[in-house]
Amino acid sequence: MRRSDGKWYLTRVKRTIYGFKMIAEGDRVAVGISGGKDSAALLYILSLFKKHSPINFDLEAVYVHLGWPVDLKPLRLLTAKLGINLHVEETAIGRVVFERRQEKNPCALCANMRRGALHQAALRLGCNKVALGHHLDDAVQTFMMNLIYTGHMGTFKPVTYLDRTNLHMIRPLIQLPENVLAALTRRENLPLLKNPCPVSGTTKRTEMAELVGELSTRYPDLHEKWRSALLTSPFWKS
Repeated sequence: MRRSDGKWYLTRVKRTIYGFKMIAEGDRVAVGISGGKDSAALLYILSLFKKHSPINFDLEAVYVHLGWPVDLKPLRLLTAKLGINLHVEETAIGRVVFERRQEKNPCALCANMRRGALHQAALRLGCNKVALGHHLDDAVQTFMMNLIYTGHMGTFKPVTYLDRTNLHMIRPLIQLPENVLAALTRRENLPLLKNPCPVSGTTKRTEMAELVGELSTRYPDLHEKWRSALLTSPFWKS
């Protein structure tokens, strides 16, 4: 953690939520959890925000099961500890992507199908918003991937309205760098799942993460420069 005293990261998340009007009175928020550190940190931070916020809203944790054998005990421990309901959305996405379709570049299809399953689960749970654990590094990596592979300048927004489902997608961690979330996960001993994906660690996003990591080593204030740039750019505007 950058600061050993207090929960400074919660202050930044509060500013993000209030600044982008992510959560309002009476909202019901489905939090997408994958078993990784980012979504675990998101659920933990939103539970803290709920305790200390004057806004009355509800949280539901949703795990999209891809069909591979996986021990969900860590997720059940996490959600029980935080007092949040866990909904497991059963799917055959893993089999469809890797066996039936045999995609050479499976990430895009898998992400789209997982997103669809998450949105449908959120609607069944009566939620009007879906929270994802994307952080500042994800935003930077997405910008770099768009630039290098498509020649397009842009990244995802803190809040996105999905007109097909009438859901709002929110990213409360978008101003926090990944290393902060990793440190928080260790500090709070948040239980995690092992990633069962066959291509984990070998994707284009992993390549971009390594590139941004190299740049950050050379330019230590890179993340804060990126954050400031995105806050004042059209990419994060409504």
